[in-house]
Amino acid sequence: MRLLIDYRPALRERSGAGEYTHQLARALLASRAVDLTIFSSSWKDRLVPGSELPGAAILDRRIPVRVLNLLWHRTGWPPVEALSAARFDVVHSSHPLLMPAREAAQVITIHDLNFLSHPERTRAEVRRDYPPLVRSHAHRADAIIVPSAFTAGEVERRLDVPSERIAVCPHGAPQWMPRSSPPKDGFLLFFSTLEPRKNVGGLLDAYEQLVARRAATIPDLVLAGKATDEARPWLQRIAQAPLKGHVRHVGYVEPANRRALYEGARMLVMPSFEEGFGIPVLEAMSLGVPVVAANRGSLPEVLGDAGSLIDPDRPQDLAAAIARLLEDDGFGADCYTRGLARAKEFRWDRTAERVLAAYEQAIARRRQRSRAA
Repeated sequence: MRLLIDYRPALRERSGAGEYTHQLARALLASRAVDLTIFSSSWKDRLVPGSELPGAAILDRRIPVRVLNLLWHRTGWPPVEALSAARFDVVHSSHPLLMPAREAAQVITIHDLNFLSHPERTRAEVRRDYPPLVRSHAHRADAIIVPSAFTAGEVERRLDVPSERIAVCPHGAPQWMPRSSPPKDGFLLFFSTLEPRKNVGGLLDAYEQLVARRAATIPDLVLAGKATDEARPWLQRIAQAPLKGHVRHVGYVEPANRRALYEGARMLVMPSFEEGFGIPVLEAMSLGVPVVAANRGSLPEVLGDAGSLIDPDRPQDLAAAIARLLEDDGFGADCYTRGLARAKEFRWDRTAERVLAAYEQAIARRRQRSRAA
């Protein structure tokens, strides 16, 4: 199968969609079922052949991302065949809008539909293009890949897409050896982009309650992830009493340094209002880090019974769940065991198998449409 994947989300900072794109490409290469080409388009950033994905061909064009996205999203031009001398069976966009193609089956990944619920929380091209265009692009796609049953339900309900055209392909866990025990002086970890739907404000409210009750014994809180413009009030807040000296922001963490970050954590706290999957939960469990997460979106689906689920609208419940993990060693050990078992259920080779099946269905649908035309 000749496959082209849009690798642009992974070109700079591999968080969220970027990590998904990179790991999926690796798993597909390992399956030996595809002749893979990764596509990049940037005025500044270049893909280095063989550096990240040995065995993949590279289609790299020096076209500014904003210019190409405007053309692709609004006009459907130029098709990928015009950018390459090669032909493809499938072109896969790792976001909700199509890569134009004359002949290849077109596949999109929809990670979540939060941009429909809260367009005011989005920026740039996501705000400009995703809300008005996602429905038409989803209906034109030959297959839609989603990371969770939650997102599948949202796509079916909100975009009126038949369930048979949606493929649920959960992410895989990293191949990390579990740690033997949590560090006694470990910190509380929040690991995600600092944006409104991640409920950073609610986390700070909960943590402030804990500081007020037990300032001398509460571990520090580390916020790891890129700060958006909306994060400014939170960063100002942690620079002042009573959070000053207890909370620190370490910014974006490179993939090579992520395991070490989890190694130093007593627990991961992820109180998001909505997630399409929740990669940090899976990463934490694979290492044996206990998790406190919101009972919203896909997080219960990923965490299962391996940690604590809380109402993200109730900071007092979040504070209580954190306190329980700090105080109850037996519960923490149970989360460790259950988390490791849970993480083993998520494997990138299984993801690749499901994605390949979705590609085959997309090719069949494309042929049917071509015959009907």
